[in-house]
Parts: sequence; C-alpha cells; structure tokens
Amino acid sequence: MRKNKNKSLSIVLPILNEEKNLKKLIYLIHKNLKFKNKEILCIDDNSIDNSVKEVNKLKKKYKFIKLFIRKNKIRDLSKSCELGFLKSKFEHILVMDSDMQHHPRYIDKMLNKFFTDEIDIVIAARKFHLNSSVLELSYIRYLSSIFLIKIFNFFSPQKSLDPMSGFFIFKKKLYSKYKKKMYLKGYKILADILLNTKKLKIDHILIDFYKRQHGKSKMNLKVVFNLINLYLRMIKNFFFNYKT
Repeated sequence: MRKNKNKSLSIVLPILNEEKNLKKLIYLIHKNLKFKNKEILCIDDNSIDNSVKEVNKLKKKYKFIKLFIRKNKIRDLSKSCELGFLKSKFEHILVMDSDMQHHPRYIDKMLNKFFTDEIDIVIAARKFHLNSSVLELSYIRYLSSIFLIKIFNFFSPQKSLDPMSGFFIFKKKLYSKYKKKMYLKGYKILADILLNTKKLKIDHILIDFYKRQHGKSKMNLKVVFNLINLYLRMIKNFFFNYKT
C-alpha cells in the first residue's frame, strides 16, 4: 500500500436492504484501504429495512462516509451508481456491491495494478473454474454467467474476463465523457461502460465470489429485461458498425 498512500479514491456502494452487511463491510474497507484521501458514498435505493439508520450510525465513527438516498419508486443499481459518480469528489472511483460477495481484501491488489500500470479500468473477475467459490452459486446462474460473457465478448469491441462484474475501479472521466451514449439502466453498469467507451486499457484480478450471508438477491424480471435491452443495444451497434 506504500505506493498508493498519497492517492485518492471514491468508493461507490449501491445499497438496497443491506443493514446486516454494512457494519462488517465498512470495517473491512477501512482496514484494507489506507488512503488519507478517501470517501465512501453509500447510495441507498429507497431501502425498506434499517440500512439508512445503520449508515447514519457508521457515519459517526467513520467521517469519510457520505449518505445519499434515491427517493424513487423505481429501484435501479445503475442509477444508484450514476448518482455516486456525480457526487464523488475524486477522479478515481471504485464500485462494489454491499452484500459481502465482493471482499474488500482485493482492493489493495486492484489499486496497485490500477495506479502502477496506469490502467483505465481494473476489473475484479470471478473465477469460473471447478475449484472456484463461484460454484457456490446456483448452477443455472453459473452457466448463464459464462454464456453472457461469451456473447458479450463476441459483440463488444472491448473484451473482458467478466464484463458482468460489479466490482471494478475506473477513471471518472470515462463516465463524464461517454454518459450520453450509455444505457444507464439495470444492474450491469460495468458492461454499459465497456460498450460505450473506446480503446481502454483494461486489466483484471481474479477473485473468489461467494453467496451472500444476509439479505436477498436483487435478481428479478425487471433486471433480466434491462439486461436483455442492454444486449440488444450492443448487438444493434455491432451490426451498424459492421455495415459502415
């Protein structure tokens, strides 16, 4: 961490009913991130549990925490991330889930690669092999993830080991420059960024990915619908660029 101690970082945490995960998550982020210039932006998507109350408690202990609440009936992770991007004060942004499936112990490795190699985006990619903890997920979800990644990498101009990941660090200027082209709906904000930016220097670290211990998955028909729309946009752009 010596290389990174004088750097700055904004961490965007989209939150929806994660009260039982937040205390441990924030503690582990603080333990694994020694930056002097840091902020954690907790973006609550109108939770119905005590997530907001829990963040307010944590704010008293950790002064670098900020809370923003989306008072919108339509919950959307991409919109939560976008609000975090707009409210962030630093140029470098780390996005991660709030359900403890993304362990903060990987943050240091991601940052070292990001700053040392001057990468545009560093993605924490799930290990898709037989000895991986990703297999703790349902087999259908496992196969679906592999299928979606293959389809994405066929049609997308920018390839990734895991474009469906919700755990990545990137330069804020990428969002600022390309946001008008982005779909900005659904739960796959990284795929949206990759599809609508150009000639990025992308790298990965491999991570274990585990079942959540508390709370429920956010997967539903609306999430699937938005993902299908994102892929249709990708395929349409592919054939349009091919013809031209």
